[in-house]
Amino acid sequence: MRFHTLGRQGPVVSAMGFGAMTLAPRIYADVSEPEAIEALLAALDAGVTFIDTADVYGAGHSENLIGRVLRGRREEVVLATKFGGDSDEQGRLLPGLGRRAYVRSALEASLDRLRTDHVDLYYLHRLDPTTPIEETMAALAELVEEGKVRHVGLSEVSPETLRRACSVHPVAALQTEYSLLNRAPEKDVRPACDELGVGFVAYSPLGRGLLGGAVRARSELDESDWRRGNPRFQDGNLDRNLALADSVAALAAESGLSVAQLALAWLIHRGAVPIPGTRRAANVRANAAAADVPLDEATVRRLEALVPPGAAAGEQGNAAYLGNIDRSTP
Repeated sequence: MRFHTLGRQGPVVSAMGFGAMTLAPRIYADVSEPEAIEALLAALDAGVTFIDTADVYGAGHSENLIGRVLRGRREEVVLATKFGGDSDEQGRLLPGLGRRAYVRSALEASLDRLRTDHVDLYYLHRLDPTTPIEETMAALAELVEEGKVRHVGLSEVSPETLRRACSVHPVAALQTEYSLLNRAPEKDVRPACDELGVGFVAYSPLGRGLLGGAVRARSELDESDWRRGNPRFQDGNLDRNLALADSVAALAAESGLSVAQLALAWLIHRGAVPIPGTRRAANVRANAAAADVPLDEATVRRLEALVPPGAAAGEQGNAAYLGNIDRSTP
């Protein structure tokens, strides 16, 4: 396993992380607790040291499970969690989740569930439009001073917000959706991170499973799977996106790789730290192995020509989801 430093002064993490949203039931599909524990242990045993979760994943279920599994192994990992992603029944962010009092109370609740006295990386999950980012960052800086948070992160914020945040306190990492099927961050977010010395963490690095090789039809998704409402999985769009995935799979096969391994290796080659999530231990081990796959520039050029920016059909989420993302002003 290779390792990577997030930002100029951030934590040293495994080049491949583990996204723990999949450990919570009824998000993608039901997952049994033994299955979830096996997947998390497989990540640790494969050398993955970067575990990423959030308080909204299963209403604390993911954090609780991680806290129990990490008992006695806490110092082996860089533990990241997020706050400020709660929404109403229409999917709209609840107001006030970036305010000082809420930030502190959310952290205390996460620490209790995670059974730890600190988190290594604490992210604002979504920008609170009712609170200046400067206030949220000041609250996070206080928690750093107290030793309850080691490093601060932001998720799905614009370059403008990132610059304002960095003026208050260093940001170790920015997390956003980034994959071969979603290369939009290359336009402005990635350059801003490079300029400001902020590490880049890629969530949904396999296009929400489209580059995983398992999903071939919308009917295969569990009734509880939230992707049923995702535009990229709608009729017509799904066929187009599966054709893109198949082209990547053909290129991957030339090197004896799976489509997922090639897609993950590409992200690492591009300087991102991917955090794929899966509830299957075999997939965890295969994903971890991708961290050690070297890519030559000829392969990278062929891959990026197969899936150029904007090639994926459909938006990355529905209107409510997109409305919660802080985007650059035109």
